[in-house]
Amino acid sequence: MPVPSAEPEGSSSSAALKTRFSEKWQSLSNNTRGICWALLATFLMAVMSTIIKLLGDRLHVTQILMLRQFFMLVISAPVIIRGFPGSLKTQAPLLHLGRILLASSAMYFGFTAVIHLPLAESTVIGFARTFFITIFAVFFLKEVIGIHRISATILGFIGVMVIVQPGTGAEMSVYSFMAILASACAALVGIILRKVTQVDQPITILTFQATFVGLIMAPFGIYNWVSIDLNDAILLLCLAGVSWGAQMSNIQALKFGEASAIAPFDYIRLVYAAIISVVIFGVWPLWTTYLGGAIIVAASLYTLHRETVLGKKVATGTAPSKTH
Repeated sequence: MPVPSAEPEGSSSSAALKTRFSEKWQSLSNNTRGICWALLATFLMAVMSTIIKLLGDRLHVTQILMLRQFFMLVISAPVIIRGFPGSLKTQAPLLHLGRILLASSAMYFGFTAVIHLPLAESTVIGFARTFFITIFAVFFLKEVIGIHRISATILGFIGVMVIVQPGTGAEMSVYSFMAILASACAALVGIILRKVTQVDQPITILTFQATFVGLIMAPFGIYNWVSIDLNDAILLLCLAGVSWGAQMSNIQALKFGEASAIAPFDYIRLVYAAIISVVIFGVWPLWTTYLGGAIIVAASLYTLHRETVLGKKVATGTAPSKTH
């Protein structure tokens, strides 16, 4: 009589699949892994913007921020408690302070812009973060960016310009200016994250932001408080979960990849925003959005191809120095 296997066949197959995926993941270059995390982060950010826009019809932006941070802290609580007190230890307190202040500004300006501007417009203006972060990476991180990354960033910028169509006579609103300020602050947050992720754990980084941004927004959120119904509560919980996932993915992206390497992939968010605009808000993008989106995707895919090729060359010792 055959002896039954101690381990179910399905479990064995699952373990083998997990092993193959792990081996494939480990074979990728750090920048390629950072790009993969960045793609996930941008998708979750697009979903986050949609939820914020829906909530903004009834709730004040500071109330949304306060409750979002509170729920994110609750979501993170099990991991924080399990790793306590190590999960709260940091080797860069001043960097965290600057990051919290900048993140609070970026969230307030950015959330306000998302609520009051069309989703596609606020998304496009948010792409200014790419150019801020590329410049800041050179000055603050001393990163050397080669012709391929510069070309991809410029190509992505051209795609954005096709969509925005500057010079059409549209005046910049205060909300558009807020979106630009949010982009600059978010870029600086990204630069600080690049530093902090080298010395602190991701859960520590998220805990500091979830706690202290929430405390900063609490007085304003309470002052502008509006009673919430069941739909609002569900959306707020979804917002917290999506935001938590987006931030953890972004932290991982910046941990693995150089800031200027993953920056062009922020453009993919426009594709997500266009799809969401049709499905959720019933707004079809103009033909220029499709054209610009195609240019943006091409720039991002080209960068991914370059990073993959470079990773293989590094593995074989044939990569030229500082040409990516």
